[in-house]
Amino acid sequence: MSKCKVIALANQKGGTGKTTTAVNLGIGLANEGKRVLLVDADPQGDLTTSLGWADQDNLSVTLATQMEKIIRDEPMEVGEGILHHDEGVDLIPANIELSGMEIMLVNAMSREFTMKSYLSGLKKDYDYILIDCMPSLGMLTINALAAADSVIVPVQAHYLPLKGMTQLMKTIGKVQRQINPGLKVDGVLLTLADMRTNLARATADNLRQNYGRVIKVYQTVIPVAVKAAETSAAGQSIYSYDRNGAAAKAYGAFTREVIRSGERDKNAASLSR
Repeated sequence: MSKCKVIALANQKGGTGKTTTAVNLGIGLANEGKRVLLVDADPQGDLTTSLGWADQDNLSVTLATQMEKIIRDEPMEVGEGILHHDEGVDLIPANIELSGMEIMLVNAMSREFTMKSYLSGLKKDYDYILIDCMPSLGMLTINALAAADSVIVPVQAHYLPLKGMTQLMKTIGKVQRQINPGLKVDGVLLTLADMRTNLARATADNLRQNYGRVIKVYQTVIPVAVKAAETSAAGQSIYSYDRNGAAAKAYGAFTREVIRSGERDKNAASLSR
């Protein structure tokens, strides 16, 4: 059995810091000695841009290319098109071509498992695969949830996201029942939080009260930081861009929380056998 853990970062609400979290969790895990593959599953290609590949349209091989090969049952070269970032992570990039994949998947055989089929050939080379989902609950996100072992949900602290969270949890529940029974929700991460404000504190309290009994809410809270927003243009992680800043320390703490949580799950699984 592969020891690679596949985590989808999902929230159909945009602007929750999902891509920033994918970058900094991925590079945080690499800094802890883990082999990490990041998957850009959003046609906007924000993850690809954030890692320094701004001219996505000139990339000859992307996630869309490889998923299309799976659908057409064409041969593929394992590792083809994977980009290598200076900070120790690999990337499967995306561009606008991925938007056509939603339509192509409609008539595909075993359409929910196309991404899983592609990633299964790569798992032996990595400890973690992180999928940055698009901000919707369409066919690409379903594919990501079908391929994943677990989900992390970044939630912005500026508003009370109960309605959107409820819809996402319903979708995850449906995927668990019909497609991927082993899918777990690892937890909810509070992002873009200014904990000096009453609104952010109230959001955090409400999130823990409404969901804390059924879903883990991570102890780490990611603060609002101008430097974190600037990292996308720089093509770097927060660790190299602003190593001593509050956001870098928070993402480092979150990364260690994810690793500890994963180790506890592994130990619990081995005890239950």
